[in-house]
Amino acid sequence: MYASREDIGYDFGEDSKVGSKPTKPNPNIDGGWAWMIVLSSFLVHILIMGSQMALGILNMEWLDEFNQSRGLTAWVSSLSMGITLIVGPFIGLFISMCGCRMTAIIGGVLNALGWILSAYASNVHYLFLTFGVTAGIGSGMVYLPAVVMVGQYFQKRRALAQGLSTTGTGFGTFLMTALLKYLCTEFGWRNAMFIQGAISLNLCVCGALMRPLTPKDLREKDVVRSDSEENRTKALSHSTETIKSNGVLGEEPEKKEEAANEEVLGSVQHIEIGGKSGSGRNMYGLRLFKTVSQLTVTVRKGFALWYSSYFGAASLFTNRVFVAFIIWALFAYSSFVIPFIHLPEIVKQYNLSRQDNVFPLTSIIAIVHIFGKVILGVISDLPCISTWNVFLMANFTLVTCILTLPLMQTYVGLAVVCALIGFSSGYFSLMPVVTEDLVGTKHLANAYGIIICANGISALFGPPFAGWIYDITQKYDFSFYIAGLLYMVGIIFLLIQPCIQKKQPREKSTGEAQV
Repeated sequence: MYASREDIGYDFGEDSKVGSKPTKPNPNIDGGWAWMIVLSSFLVHILIMGSQMALGILNMEWLDEFNQSRGLTAWVSSLSMGITLIVGPFIGLFISMCGCRMTAIIGGVLNALGWILSAYASNVHYLFLTFGVTAGIGSGMVYLPAVVMVGQYFQKRRALAQGLSTTGTGFGTFLMTALLKYLCTEFGWRNAMFIQGAISLNLCVCGALMRPLTPKDLREKDVVRSDSEENRTKALSHSTETIKSNGVLGEEPEKKEEAANEEVLGSVQHIEIGGKSGSGRNMYGLRLFKTVSQLTVTVRKGFALWYSSYFGAASLFTNRVFVAFIIWALFAYSSFVIPFIHLPEIVKQYNLSRQDNVFPLTSIIAIVHIFGKVILGVISDLPCISTWNVFLMANFTLVTCILTLPLMQTYVGLAVVCALIGFSSGYFSLMPVVTEDLVGTKHLANAYGIIICANGISALFGPPFAGWIYDITQKYDFSFYIAGLLYMVGIIFLLIQPCIQKKQPREKSTGEAQV
């Protein structure tokens, strides 16, 4: 059944401006430099998400090297994946103050440092700090800007652009699995991590490509979006409360904040003009004072936007569908991560190593994942198709595969299920699109930071939980069953909340009629 964005309570915040005059869009929106942003994001996904999905190779090396339990060893991979996503809300603060470009460059250096320091690990706990925390924070500082920048540069082809950029995860998983296998065989796992650290420095180049849009460009994009959504916004007139929670209520405090900032800069300029007749030392002091004042204003403005998104009157948490989206994210991601971490061990248990060496199951997931993201992105961009419905159908397919995987004990059966997992998990490319539809472009960085933070918590506890269940039962079956059931709970929340959101305005209008 087709459900429009209005039916599930989507709101468009400040984008909902009916009757605005058409404005000539910036050529870099949906074209021009926007495709360089897609390339940058694509390479980020290869180097970060692709490497993390190939950690099953290193996990086996760490098991042999340190002789620790599977549950404890799995924490290394989980910390790296989890922290990459958990730090999302705090990276949103960095983006608000420093911009995507500077945040990504600093993150690239941290990520490379984490890989290189991990090459000298003497125990698993050392890896917790170097690889899990250091490399994880660095990855998060690059990953969120890569997603946000694509959302800023695209309007009409958002799903396709996000799909193309996030296919880097699939390509990266395939390439990094082969690369880490080769490096570990030829040079050992320590030298492999050192080399991977050097390769990760290319993340700084990706960050340098993230040229920021001017505020004028962003406003033009909002006008184009509001023009294309004009019919939809008329249908949203009954949902005033939801729209207010999306940032409209926060406009007045923001105006006051901007006025205060302008007053500070104005006073600095007045002092500077008055001191031009002074000595060179005084002028140097004034320039330094002006620089510090401008930096202070930037930090205050960024922190105000970040704070209002989480705790202010326009808090994102007042949007009930968005809250349901967070609950779904808490359960969903572990169901995708667990197979990548533990599939090599499952293959070994079923004596399928010979077939898996010819064509690894994780590579099957990765390759089909590429096509899944692009195809689902193209389908979602069709005018007659609801992105929300595509997103839900892909989730249902994935949870079915997770529950079915333990029943497959042949290579062909596992390969078929892995292919379906790879295709259906292509919905990851739709997550930024769904998030932007829920909260608007202005709050995308902070909102998506919350979503990937929830995903990070899921990734953090999922693989160690699966390893812990195996240590008790000597089977991975129950790990997949429990993860699948929790995933289903998250999907049910996504189904229930939009129905409640849609029903409440009708009940309210009925009550008013009775009065």
